[in-house]
Amino acid sequence: MIQPEVATYGSWKSPITTDLITARTIGLGQIVLDGEDIYWSELRPSEQGRTVVVRRSPNNQIQDVTSAGFNVRTRVHEYGGNSFFVVDGTVYFSNFADQRIYRQNVNTQPQPITPEVPVRYADGVFDRQRQRIICVSEDHSITGHEPTNTLVSLGLEGDSQQLVSGDDFYASPRLSPDGSRLAWLAWNHPNMPWDGTQLWVGEILGDGSLGNSQQIAGGVNESIFQPEWSSDGRLYFISDRTGWWNLYRWQDGEIQALTQIEAEFGRPQWLLGMSTYAFESANRIICTYTQNGIWYLASLDTTTSQLKLLPTPYTDISGIQASPGRVVFRASSPTELTSIVQFDLATEKLEVLRRSSDVTIDPGYLSVPQPIEYPTANGQTAYAIFYPPQNRDYTAPNHEKPPLIVKSHGGPTASTSSSLSFSIQYWTSRGIAVLDVNYGGSTGYGREYRQRLNGQWGIVDVDDCVFGALYLVEQGLVDGERLAISGGSAGGYTTLCALTFRNTFKAGASYYGVSDLEALARDTHKFESRYLDGLIGAYPEQRQIYQQRSPINFTDNLNCPVIFFQGLEDKIVPPNQTEAMVTALRSKGVPVAYVPFAGEQHGFRKAENIKKSLEAELYFYSRIFSFELYESIEPVIIENLG
Repeated sequence: MIQPEVATYGSWKSPITTDLITARTIGLGQIVLDGEDIYWSELRPSEQGRTVVVRRSPNNQIQDVTSAGFNVRTRVHEYGGNSFFVVDGTVYFSNFADQRIYRQNVNTQPQPITPEVPVRYADGVFDRQRQRIICVSEDHSITGHEPTNTLVSLGLEGDSQQLVSGDDFYASPRLSPDGSRLAWLAWNHPNMPWDGTQLWVGEILGDGSLGNSQQIAGGVNESIFQPEWSSDGRLYFISDRTGWWNLYRWQDGEIQALTQIEAEFGRPQWLLGMSTYAFESANRIICTYTQNGIWYLASLDTTTSQLKLLPTPYTDISGIQASPGRVVFRASSPTELTSIVQFDLATEKLEVLRRSSDVTIDPGYLSVPQPIEYPTANGQTAYAIFYPPQNRDYTAPNHEKPPLIVKSHGGPTASTSSSLSFSIQYWTSRGIAVLDVNYGGSTGYGREYRQRLNGQWGIVDVDDCVFGALYLVEQGLVDGERLAISGGSAGGYTTLCALTFRNTFKAGASYYGVSDLEALARDTHKFESRYLDGLIGAYPEQRQIYQQRSPINFTDNLNCPVIFFQGLEDKIVPPNQTEAMVTALRSKGVPVAYVPFAGEQHGFRKAENIKKSLEAELYFYSRIFSFELYESIEPVIIENLG
């Protein structure tokens, strides 16, 4: 038996390379069932971040539907979601370049339905009776004003009709089976959809317009998620009115609870069209819910409200779609990358239809995630997932403890999971520990935990990251002198706050992170333009708080090295925020590196940029924490490094 080689943490040779992560990995997105056919979307870094629709026929043949030159992605709310649907073999999709809706059959070229105007569309459903699309519309035609969101109908020959207007945001238009009623969600500034939404139902009149509309659930303090009609005409939805997102039914003017457990059946609606349940039949729902960071698949009898677990090896399940006898979903686990999975409800057998990567890694190179709870500020508890270094070929010198990267996820109303991530294993297989933090404000732990961040962004999240790192140091699991923190978007803000206002971390990496809250309040897009009201306070009335919590105003406090990554077409966190922070550190003499990416927006989609950012971050840590790299990596310029 070959003995592991003794080598310093960070210097281990790993089979998990950036080429492996990018060239052979795809992102799996939306799922649509159309008869016996199954469709899904694939984000392909190797094709310049293009998203294509793929079809799987009953004879197991898989083929691309989307023609070359088209990119299936909507920019409604900037984050998009639900960018295509399928009716009897015809695919209707939003094209990223022009945001027009196109119609396409397999093996034909797409034909535009909507005109060349600055209007975006998403979350569409097909009205068979009237041969039209009903969807969310976002009109950007008036320069200098917020875009206008409405619900519209679009005829297949290009005619349109406005159905609902007046609210700031809309989502989830859903037609009743007989086509007589439409349900939808609406909400208004300053709420985000996980704060409070309204569920409406209206009658479709003879001319196709809506009438007799009524609000049946929701409000400013109740978040409604995913309204759906059953085949027998009853409306179901998810509400957090008890403090947990549970399933309800609206029938004969009354709302009935179907589940009443301390679990989350919903997710934060950053994307349109998210799905955590679907109807196998009128009397049976297949759903997924999370408790303590683990997602479960279950069957719900709508007559008896009996919830029965269905056996799967997965810990993260999403994108539920069902038809009689089967359910299709996205799934992953600590040992399985994200896949599109079909589950036979009669035999309870699983079939993997598509994996996000065909790469297999020996388990000896994989760190097993360890969910932890630990004490944080004000006597509260925080949650995280710890990944110790793991590589079967190496062991560290006696008494050496590994460097630690604390990951602060984006959102901040989001969550991390224990699913296999090569982007995390990239670090652990080289001898660097990772702590992935579900700080206060994260979803999956109920409304109260989610609201812990209200008015406290830049404080609670930072506390939970700092206390998590110190907890691991106290346990003797990591080196307290080699602690780094890394995050993107809102996680980048947490990262910069932790580096500026605390002295725990010795280095950091900010991916398109917020450094100037005032600039974010002034410059960001409509969907998030009032998000900070809840996280910080009203602006400009509470401008002083914004200034106090903006790292850009306190660069004198920042004395440790930072590397910044930024997409130059980012509309959510504009490049000027990152560049101002880089300039401040450069002039102060603090070691700083800046890696901008032309053509990238909020999050990197191109394979070469994903590769470069990972390698640059690793190179940066190797210089700051003084360990030799096994592989040869293109150096990144680190200014002010002695």
